Amino acid sequence: MTAEATAAERAAVDAVLGPPETAWEGGVRSAVDLRIARAPAERRTLLLPALHALQGAAGWISEGGLNYVCERLTVPPAEAYGVATFYAMFSVEERPPTVVHVCDDLACRIGGGRELLEAARREVDGKNVTVVSSPCLGQCERAPAVLVQRAGDLREDVVLTGPVDPASIGRAVRDDPIAGGAWVTEAPRAPASNEQRLLARVEKGALSLDDYRASGGYAALARAIDIGPDTVIQQVTDAKLLGRGGAAFPTGVKWRGVADQKVTPHYAICNADESEPGTFKDRVVMERDPFAVIEALTVAGYATGAQRGFLYIRGEYPVATHRLESAIAEARSAGLLGPDALGPGAPFDIELRRGAGAYICGEETALFNSIEGKRGEPRNKPPFPVTYGVFGKPTAINNVETLINVLPILSLGAEAYTSLGTPDSTGTRLFCLSGHVERPGVYEHPHGVTLGEVIGAAGGVRGGKDLKAVLLGGAAGGFVGPDRLDARLTFEDARAGGYTLGSGVVLVFDESTDLVDLCLRIARFFRDESCGQCVPCRVGTVRQEEALHRLVIERTIGSRGDELALLTDVAEVMRDASICGLGQTAANAVQSAIATFGLFDREATG
Repeated sequence: MTAEATAAERAAVDAVLGPPETAWEGGVRSAVDLRIARAPAERRTLLLPALHALQGAAGWISEGGLNYVCERLTVPPAEAYGVATFYAMFSVEERPPTVVHVCDDLACRIGGGRELLEAARREVDGKNVTVVSSPCLGQCERAPAVLVQRAGDLREDVVLTGPVDPASIGRAVRDDPIAGGAWVTEAPRAPASNEQRLLARVEKGALSLDDYRASGGYAALARAIDIGPDTVIQQVTDAKLLGRGGAAFPTGVKWRGVADQKVTPHYAICNADESEPGTFKDRVVMERDPFAVIEALTVAGYATGAQRGFLYIRGEYPVATHRLESAIAEARSAGLLGPDALGPGAPFDIELRRGAGAYICGEETALFNSIEGKRGEPRNKPPFPVTYGVFGKPTAINNVETLINVLPILSLGAEAYTSLGTPDSTGTRLFCLSGHVERPGVYEHPHGVTLGEVIGAAGGVRGGKDLKAVLLGGAAGGFVGPDRLDARLTFEDARAGGYTLGSGVVLVFDESTDLVDLCLRIARFFRDESCGQCVPCRVGTVRQEEALHRLVIERTIGSRGDELALLTDVAEVMRDASICGLGQTAANAVQSAIATFGLFDREATG
């Protein structure tokens, strides 16, 4: 393209990519360049960081700025434009340098998020500020939440958390620094179990390497190197560690599959794109115990034969991002990452990669595409990541909670680790308690605890009101009623009982809750977050929302029964034919609410 980048845009991109060395990547043409075309090495993987740099420099991605990135990375402009328009946090249309994202998703919705959104628009009226509604910001325990993005000289992303009022939003958008996020408040910590293996350092916090080591940090990595990669994988297998992100795949099987691949290099990835509405456990761990995530990912790299790892974190987590960046730098300075991290001549290093607002990138293959500088769209499987992952190489990918479970497995041994939990659901689990509970927060319980016990540990329903419903597993999970408080929270009980643990969400709603409104919000969430790649999901999520709206306004196509039957048909098609888990689970919560609470049954269904 012919559009030219501004000096500020060029400087921002060069700060990420380094200065251009040849005319072929946007530099000054030299005599050598006139005779030899020196194609740069494959650098498309840096497209997402470069777009972040442009967005941060001006508050939007201009045609000239995008053109400069395309020159630097030798990416066709049409493809770069497709990536830039894929993510919600980027804008290719000029807008004010300050954007206020007000969450109106489930926990914030019942905590005053919708009212705050309207009040925020009034507060900044006439100022050079944009206010937008946002899906879940992962701050559910301190709702309602706001994310303020400021570009240019005052570039800063700041999270405002409850109680947030219009005045605090007004202060945050003034043209002065916010001192590195001074408005951020720490989340409440409420221990739920004496057996705190995963949250042992979270209450106090271990933000320096010295503090982390003083509390036993890096003992697990030392143990891993002492016993060797095969024994590490055997310990993880014997501990029966299942994935904590929702799929519950055996971690030891995944690691063994990668380690046995002859193709090199191998990669280890931490999936920290925690975007499921109602989920915030990984954020709490990353903010309060960042070195645990780094150590655990290093162990994963060692066990699977990887020399390079990625930590992919969601773009709406500025505090966790800053603390992980600092921790990675400190670990690298101490020799715990880098060329001799796993011993002399045995390298392992981690690159932090920041997402940009796309729920779908929590799906592992969509995350691979995002790292590679492509649109974050899922891939068909097979092939599976253990043979064909990021950059087409064998890849071990786990979420934060799954990885940090490896540390107590190595420290205690597999037999001691399995002393908590049940035979098929070993160890402890992190639960995200939010909504109408007295003490929202992250709680650690052994598998086998009942739903009622988990809610009771958080103080029960706020204000002594009656419990109406609980959303388990997030927006992709399902609703249960008060009659399920005795349900045991294990993988095997969930399968037998027809409910899900998902990502550990326990979102509580009291008697005042409008479940129809929540279902509409969930339907809108999946409509917005569908990547659009496959027809069942792209069309089905829209049709689901349309049918719900028709039921609400009582303008159904045929009878209510016909409309409800249509919803069921759409749900079955999405579940059976969608490429990835987003479409396959997009109707779960809505269908469970209809089945459990008889929504829309107040009139005859014909």
